[in-house]
Amino acid sequence: MTAALMWEARAVPGRGPELLVWAEERVREFTRRPLRRETFRAPQDRVLVVTWWDAPYDADLPELPEPDTDLITRPVHRWRFESLGAVTDPGAPPGT
Repeated sequence: MTAALMWEARAVPGRGPELLVWAEERVREFTRRPLRRETFRAPQDRVLVVTWWDAPYDADLPELPEPDTDLITRPVHRWRFESLGAVTDPGAPPGT
């Protein structure tokens, strides 16, 4: 099974680059390494980190913490998903 964890935060205006560095540093502190990790940025100084783990949906996995409140405009959004498999044929249903 593969679990995917998503973490998304919105920085105080103009502090997006600082939030991005902060998130990258926290990922390096994980005691376990994910199968895969991607980091994204978006307008309004938002940062998204997605990690994939070889683990069941409800496994105890390392997660990014909440940044200091002076760096973000709102609480972090978090989601956890269970992979249904990669789709190599865009016309095929998920999991095939």
